[in-house]
Amino acid sequence: MSDERLGFETRAIHSGQKPDPRTGAVIVPIYATSTYAQDGVGGLREGGYEYSRTANPTRTALEECLASLEGTRHALAFASGMAATDVALRTLCRPGDHVVIPNDAYGGTFRLIDKVLAQWGVEHTPVDLSNVDSVRAAIRPTTKVIWCETPTNPLLGIADIPALAALAREHGAKFVVDNTFATPYLQSPADLGADIVLHSTTKYLGGHSDVVGGALLTSDSELNERFDFLRNGAGAVPGPFDAYLTLRGVKTLAVRMERHCDNAERVVEALRGHEKVTHVYYPGLAEHPGHEVAAKQMRRFGGMVSFTCKGGVDEALRVAAGTKLFILGESLGGVESLIEHPGKMTHASTAGSMLQVPDDLVRLSVGIEDGTDLVADLLNALG
Repeated sequence: MSDERLGFETRAIHSGQKPDPRTGAVIVPIYATSTYAQDGVGGLREGGYEYSRTANPTRTALEECLASLEGTRHALAFASGMAATDVALRTLCRPGDHVVIPNDAYGGTFRLIDKVLAQWGVEHTPVDLSNVDSVRAAIRPTTKVIWCETPTNPLLGIADIPALAALAREHGAKFVVDNTFATPYLQSPADLGADIVLHSTTKYLGGHSDVVGGALLTSDSELNERFDFLRNGAGAVPGPFDAYLTLRGVKTLAVRMERHCDNAERVVEALRGHEKVTHVYYPGLAEHPGHEVAAKQMRRFGGMVSFTCKGGVDEALRVAAGTKLFILGESLGGVESLIEHPGKMTHASTAGSMLQVPDDLVRLSVGIEDGTDLVADLLNALG
């Protein structure tokens, strides 16, 4: 059967991962090598391997698997999600160009654009991506990129991917979707019109909080070549062990995401109506302003939940520090549950900007532990 006709779970386990032809090993080996013997001067082995910054067989297996899962022709693995973000933006933008970003973008993305790329004259406008008219109004003749997160981090906002993809095409801009929160199991941005899909593979794809990585995926071969050129030139590549760990995590992505979603729904139900919770952010709620759009473009609504506390910032900090099973820490998407205060942790870089997050906000990455235990832990911290 052709790869595209296989189910998601099957592709996650088998795509790019045939048994080793020499030994029969069913797991892709960790090719811990920096260089490769050439068949004569300039005569590269099959696959074009010459130096592991340029290409490595373990990394190739990961890239083939990710491309299959996202439904793109190409995938490139990176040393981190921010390395992938940096290569995407520096490939697409030149001094004087403009980028439209979410008005509640991930803090690291905002920091890169606002503090680094701005030094080279790249301009940006934060906008509510759920409002297509607002995005249209923000576009300039110099706009080269519409950068999208859906759901957003940390307010779980939802953007209409097909609508924004059409808007980007209309204005000659590239449409990039950061699919880290949803994963390819819950959402397929490329099928919905995205030019480029980005992941922090550190999160759900790796899934075990033991590896840092990123990925860029596209079906545009010319664009992929440009990404690959800059990745190789700048050296933003993962090592073979990182690629192996990520590939191992991807094998269980589907079953993990189902459990993340199950537990998140239980947590949301426990938080709704709680006397110390003023608002719950979760696209699975019927009252969420993006619920209908999310229901059209997502399989389920994910494992991320945010909420605000009635007692303000002091109460939010107390709750974040008061759990036992939810570990106080940054990042997300691992099998273990995490809790954080975005304003003082992951999104501290947005302080004083249009992207500053509410100071009474708490963000949860709901893991795959027993859901009853997770709910009890949160209710105990709330008091």
